[in-house]
Amino acid sequence: MRIAVDVMGGDNAPAAILQGCEQALAEHGDLHLVLCGPQEVINGFFADKDATRITVEHAPDVISNHDSPTLAIRRMNDSSMVRAMDLVKRGECQGMVSAGSTGALLAGGVFRIGRIRGIQRPALAPVMPSTSNPWMLIDCGANVDCRPDYLPQFALMGSVYMRSVMGVKNPCVKLANIGDESEKGNELTKAAYPLLSAIPSINFQGNIEARDIMSGAADVVVCDGFVGNIILKQTEGTAAALMSMLKDVFMRSTVTKLAAAILKPGLREFKARMDYTEHGGAPLLGVRGAVIKAHGSSNAHAISRAIRQGVRMIEGNVVQKITTELDAVIPD
Repeated sequence: MRIAVDVMGGDNAPAAILQGCEQALAEHGDLHLVLCGPQEVINGFFADKDATRITVEHAPDVISNHDSPTLAIRRMNDSSMVRAMDLVKRGECQGMVSAGSTGALLAGGVFRIGRIRGIQRPALAPVMPSTSNPWMLIDCGANVDCRPDYLPQFALMGSVYMRSVMGVKNPCVKLANIGDESEKGNELTKAAYPLLSAIPSINFQGNIEARDIMSGAADVVVCDGFVGNIILKQTEGTAAALMSMLKDVFMRSTVTKLAAAILKPGLREFKARMDYTEHGGAPLLGVRGAVIKAHGSSNAHAISRAIRQGVRMIEGNVVQKITTELDAVIPD
């Protein structure tokens, strides 16, 4: 199995990316990584380490968050992100991981790697924590403006991923909305509801309100990228605020500090459940490869988990399964 990694993408590149790659190689014995970035940087890091399952793809340029995504993808052929994409496009790697510019990754997914036949818009789909089982949010920002017919495709792709990667036998799909009733919502959700209901291969169970999402009431929450990005950022912010408030409470006095010491194992478990780095990143579903967008602030652990996510996506044959299920609902 070969996965390309954008070594220069992200706030903590290249050190955190390379350290994460080293961790991933230790965890997956059949994994080969193609590291895209400046050759001297990569070779310097692995100078005294085992590099038998590493190939270096020299890429001296870097796409920054200040670059125009579409122009960068089309013109910066020597950038670390574009080199990784081209490896996937040519079939030399089955997937790629990048913590770099989200806009550039989305543009490259469409213009460099290419969409799965029949997919109108690829979608970013992070797996999120809940009080019970993890759930998928699709779309979380790739498509700020959506047509109603995009959402059933999001639901289908999310269902395939949750079955094939997360092991959920019959994923429950719900539409993010302001009420449970089918007639509730804006023009988009009201038009998308009957389209979602009409697809027999997805287990659509109606609408879900924001207050119920974190309870694990749905395995796949479908929405447009504008709403999805708000849900994502609000969830991340709430998790960070909760951890900060808990710390303040436990540090107030000697008694609370003793209580914190007693509860330390449980608090660590709670923190791990709320930690986005455990899931690694968001798969870009709908393109012809296992493309994982890691968080821009990813540390080494998050990068290793993003690579693990790519491994599981490849092992689950997600791209081919999406293609097959799409063929069954879209006439030639």
